[in-house]
Amino acid sequence: MNFNDFKNKLEELKTTKLGGLDAQFKLAPKLRLKYDKDKIIANNPKKAAVLALFYPNNANETCFLLTKRASYKGTHSAQISFPGGKIEKTDKNLESTALREANEEVGIKESSIHIIRELTDVYIPPSNFLATPFLGFVNHKPNFIKNHEVNKTIEVLLNDLLDDINLTWINMNTSYMDNIDVPCFKLNDYIVWGATAMMLSEIKELFR
Repeated sequence: MNFNDFKNKLEELKTTKLGGLDAQFKLAPKLRLKYDKDKIIANNPKKAAVLALFYPNNANETCFLLTKRASYKGTHSAQISFPGGKIEKTDKNLESTALREANEEVGIKESSIHIIRELTDVYIPPSNFLATPFLGFVNHKPNFIKNHEVNKTIEVLLNDLLDDINLTWINMNTSYMDNIDVPCFKLNDYIVWGATAMMLSEIKELFR
């Protein structure tokens, strides 16, 4: 999608009804399906926010940013995700969290980011986080500056997300589940699954 066409869709993106859990659950691991609203509330999850950032590449095609997390001794080591993290006391709200984390992790100036809308919360059982995604854009391709939390920035074409050929399943072993088939996106030869895939599934339906 040309970036001019993307910007022409902004008003529509702001008002289109979100797909919510129905859209997210198309890309949810079976483990996630066990958690209904009451069970999530009972777990008293920690709050977090992420930013799905769109921007034009050098050919003026609409792209969005994913990151490969750095390797560490933790649940989400080396996974593919959006920039984001837990809310801090200095954040006035979750939108502020998403903007601050994008600045800290990949060096995007908060003042350059235009927030389009808030998306549906995603519960992440292994780390007991409730993550709120925000859809945003910048008018020019950023010069990404990674911090220690990010191993790599990944530029993905919006058209690749919208193409069903990039939907698949993969058998995985993780720190909290073994030999399980999970739905995922294959984008730029990276497997994107779990909470990030659930967010992308809702974004995909929003653009359609």
